[in-house]
Amino acid sequence: MKYKQLGRTGLYVSEICLGTMTFGGNEDAGFWKAIGELRQDEVDAIVARALAQGVNFIDTADVYSMGQSERLVGQAIKNLGVKRSDVVIASKVFGEMGPGPNDRGASRGHIMDGVKASLDRLQTDHIDLYQIHGNDPVTPIEETLRALDDLVSQGLVRYIGVSNWAAWKIAKALGISEAKGYARFETLQAYYSIAGRDLERDLAPMLNEEKLGLMVWSPLAGGYLSGKYGPGSTTPNDSRRVNFDFPPVNKERADACIEVMREIGLANGVSVARVALAWLLAKPHVTSIIIGAKTIEQLDDNLAAAELVLLPEEVAKLDAVSELPPEYPGWMVTRQAASRVPGPFKLKT
Repeated sequence: MKYKQLGRTGLYVSEICLGTMTFGGNEDAGFWKAIGELRQDEVDAIVARALAQGVNFIDTADVYSMGQSERLVGQAIKNLGVKRSDVVIASKVFGEMGPGPNDRGASRGHIMDGVKASLDRLQTDHIDLYQIHGNDPVTPIEETLRALDDLVSQGLVRYIGVSNWAAWKIAKALGISEAKGYARFETLQAYYSIAGRDLERDLAPMLNEEKLGLMVWSPLAGGYLSGKYGPGSTTPNDSRRVNFDFPPVNKERADACIEVMREIGLANGVSVARVALAWLLAKPHVTSIIIGAKTIEQLDDNLAAAELVLLPEEVAKLDAVSELPPEYPGWMVTRQAASRVPGPFKLKT
């Protein structure tokens, strides 16, 4: 397992992060039941195996199974006798946690209520990385940032991040934080996969410029890149995408990627899923990929992606089949920048 610096911080996290959406999901958790229904003993086993393989990073959220995921994570750490400083816990706030109009969003009130509830469920006195889970079109950015800064000052939260925001809004937030001396976002948690490379248009350049860490959610495109789908495959009736077809995938383009990944997987004796994850890990703007698992076998296969190093020609082949179609202003930026390359300027002769 490799460990990477989290944004500009001095904290190092494993390049594979254990996701916990499959934890909980009983009949009281609505559609979360379709994603996973792991009980405490199963959660303990998965957390133990992940930690044994070098994972030190666990990502959860208050909205996952309406708090059940956080409870199961906190209890697993206690049951396993894990030293708190040996694990980096990330959680999120934003989603609907009750029937009231203020039981959701990125307002100061909901953030303050949310962090206290999360700390209680996790059985800890601090959250290492606290993330705003979505875009709130109502709450001013300044209100959200001031609340998060207060949490850092109080020691309840050590670092802050954001998820599913547009590049322009993250850049604006970073500017406000710098101007006011607030704690700044250190990470972005975003969807990214070989079947969905839209992040590379605006978000990836912003991440590189501002030195933010990237945590990738759904690196297997909601299971579509697991090997169960694609040309010639028969989809099991109990597969996740049968019940929850998300995130959106251009299946024609994804199937073309899967065909190439099958060839590479066969040549390396590994699964399609492992190739998909290894492709992401080879991208310099990726800090950590979040994997979720329902079984130890599935977890082991995903964790093994850290050991797979794709050959340059394999990466090039995957890059080519998954390449994004040109889109404005990208194609014009590229065209006009052709004469402005780094290095000494040479006059035409």
